[in-house]
Amino acid sequence: MTLKNKIKYFIKDFDFLRAYNSPFKAPKLKWYCGKIALGVPYFFPRKWVKATPERAHQATLDCIKSTEEFNERNPEYTRRVLSYDEIFANKMNSSYAVPKKIGFDFLPLGWKTKWDSYRHEWNPMISFVFFKWQIALMFIPEHDMQYWESWLYYTRETKGTTAERVAQCKKEAPCTWTSHSEGKKETTDYYKLILKKKWI
Repeated sequence: MTLKNKIKYFIKDFDFLRAYNSPFKAPKLKWYCGKIALGVPYFFPRKWVKATPERAHQATLDCIKSTEEFNERNPEYTRRVLSYDEIFANKMNSSYAVPKKIGFDFLPLGWKTKWDSYRHEWNPMISFVFFKWQIALMFIPEHDMQYWESWLYYTRETKGTTAERVAQCKKEAPCTWTSHSEGKKETTDYYKLILKKKWI
């Protein structure tokens, strides 16, 4: 990857900060300080290291055991058990995840598109670990799923003045949810909760 592209993607990772200067309410800052408990995003902070004979040996044994257990459970669809040497050679060319002892991790806003809509996956976060301890700063708006999915549509799909873009966002990506509890129906328009008062 070229330096130009590295800079481009680095800046793009901080795109979520534009929410602070938008019609949407500013995300709140939430701190965590304690034993490692927050994934980045799915696993605890970790790094990748090259194979060593010891790691490859253990991975080989795990692979053989896993295949044998599969064959026991599925006698009609057995898999070939490779020799120890074959598996070991392959594992020596692999990388292995190990817990990060000291270091930072930065998570940009996690999202994806599914069909014709944006889907929120995780909130932005800065994490620092020191052995078994973790300090993290999270950017979490109220009603975070509805907030980020609406904000993504606003920033990526609308055009015009701010008022025009908000109106387009409400029309094309409505965020009205209906729930039923104890025989009662409740409808919530999340735009009234996630937009600044001026733009409701």
